[in-house]
Amino acid sequence: MLTKRASLKLATALAALMVAGTAHAAEKLRLLTWADYAPADVIQQFTKETGIEVEVTLSNNEEMISKLRATQGAGFDLVQPSQDRIAGPQTEFGIYKPLDLSKLKSDLFIGSMLEATKKNTTIDGKVYGVPHIWGTDGLIVNTKVAPAVADYNDLCSQAVAGKASFRAKRPTLIAFAFANGMDPFASYKDPKAYTAMMEKVGAKLAECKKNVKFFWDGKDQLLNAIRSGEIVAAMAWDTGGWKLNSENPDIKFIAPKSGALGWVDTFAIPAKGRNDDAAYKWINFNMRPEIAAKVAASAGNFTASNGADKLMQGKLKDQFAESFPKAAIDNIKWYPAVPAGIEEIEGKILDRLKAGS
Repeated sequence: MLTKRASLKLATALAALMVAGTAHAAEKLRLLTWADYAPADVIQQFTKETGIEVEVTLSNNEEMISKLRATQGAGFDLVQPSQDRIAGPQTEFGIYKPLDLSKLKSDLFIGSMLEATKKNTTIDGKVYGVPHIWGTDGLIVNTKVAPAVADYNDLCSQAVAGKASFRAKRPTLIAFAFANGMDPFASYKDPKAYTAMMEKVGAKLAECKKNVKFFWDGKDQLLNAIRSGEIVAAMAWDTGGWKLNSENPDIKFIAPKSGALGWVDTFAIPAKGRNDDAAYKWINFNMRPEIAAKVAASAGNFTASNGADKLMQGKLKDQFAESFPKAAIDNIKWYPAVPAGIEEIEGKILDRLKAGS
């Protein structure tokens, strides 16, 4: 039987072990992010500098929100939703926590992009997101076999019948609305008008469906189909178009006549994240120009890091210039924050589209 002193020593030792174990467990950053945003060499350098391990889970906007909703904001320490997907879900579900801007090195960010993203992710005076990667949705076209494709509606033309593709996701609804003379962003605050607009877009896409080889989901699935010639025109991200252009100069990313759709992927901290300190360290580390340039090369898109563009490889700079003359840049339709309820309206249209009715 243990003496009182021995029992006290044992309890003290166990407590010390528990504290040590907790501290050790805390030195991990659970990151929910997009493919190619956390390349292995960047993770290794971060761990070497900080001692913090990075556990990466790949996802997309819809899945990020779904995962955080299911856990009330637990399970991850840092997430990367697009800036238009923060205010609405936060208002509805409370899945994020306000950022402590004093822990971020604001001079590492492009000032105008930081301020715009802060504005778009502010609720009741509190900021919930800062910018990381930005880019656009537009058209990837094999210009040798589909030279006439210049806007989203051209994916429905006979010239690319059976060889077109787009995602059955909300960006497609937005894009086809603009291509057909509507302004979805202007109707965000009028659910009735927005529903009527989306019904029109849904009818257009249902008619276009016969032209679609498949609704693409994974990036590799689409790129391989374009490489093989199975797909000759698709709505997709600029990064995919530039990657294919590096392999085949006939394949180009084109800013549509009705406007490319501009997005900004952010850093946001889940409501029940348990390692905020590691999250802030990862954000500041990623915004250093030399690190941001590595991430940009991996993702194929530009970052909100101030000065990273000067360290980018020449090929991406050239591709950006070809895809985006000044008029195309001025015509980019930047996604505003998505109000609560909008995605439910869109979801019904997309469900019918996927079901074929």
